[in-house]
Amino acid sequence: MKFLDNMSFGQYVPADSPIHRADPRCKIVSAVALITGVFLVKEPLGFSSWIAVLIFLSRLSRIGIPMMLRTVRPVMLLIAFTAVINVFFTSGTPLWEMGPVSITSEGIRMGIYMSLRLLLLVLFANLLTLTTSPMALADGIESLLSPFKKIGMPAHDIAMMMTIALRFIPTLLNETDRIMKAQLARGADLDRGGLIRRLKAFIPVLIPLFVIVFQRADDLAVAMEARCYRGGGGRTRMKPFIWSWRDGLSLVFVIISVVVITLLEGRLKL
Repeated sequence: MKFLDNMSFGQYVPADSPIHRADPRCKIVSAVALITGVFLVKEPLGFSSWIAVLIFLSRLSRIGIPMMLRTVRPVMLLIAFTAVINVFFTSGTPLWEMGPVSITSEGIRMGIYMSLRLLLLVLFANLLTLTTSPMALADGIESLLSPFKKIGMPAHDIAMMMTIALRFIPTLLNETDRIMKAQLARGADLDRGGLIRRLKAFIPVLIPLFVIVFQRADDLAVAMEARCYRGGGGRTRMKPFIWSWRDGLSLVFVIISVVVITLLEGRLKL
């Protein structure tokens, strides 16, 4: 049984596309702007516009929508939980009532909007990791945070930690899949019973997974020390960043899209 089929969360998918060739700093700032725009919309027009933008960027990056949707699997439970909470705990015009529990039209609307907002947030963030290698992403973050070094912010250390975290997500998923298969081969029952029983059944999976995580962290620390890693002081890049006019136009296009969608939604609402 394959538990983590086609999992691409946190992985880099190499391709020859305009988004892949863009400067990492441009992609990072653009992703932040897009996520900000998603949080600003509150009406169907705004969500429809951002879905259209997502489809356009997906085609431009040559990463299909099915592959992008697979990256949402790890957070589907969170999205569903958010929708349920909003449906049952938002006050308004009741559509169904049973004692203290009620479903309102405003709650259904809020649940749908919050789910779409979280879904778009994850998809835009994953589009960044799917089109940017971990090393380029780390260098881009470090470059953007470098002005804050003057006030003592460890820009290189922050970028390195984020890179390591992204790099080990696929590895940990593969380890989890391997441990679960091993437990199933030993007769473990992970798919049946209630919630409490399933949580207890996953204890033999979580314990070795934590052991592997700490072991890999220790191995990585030893390897970095053996290679005389001492932080970002005096380090240079093999491929220096070059901000081209295409990157500037792309960033301007993203910012204009955020402003236009937000203002257009507000005007049509009025």
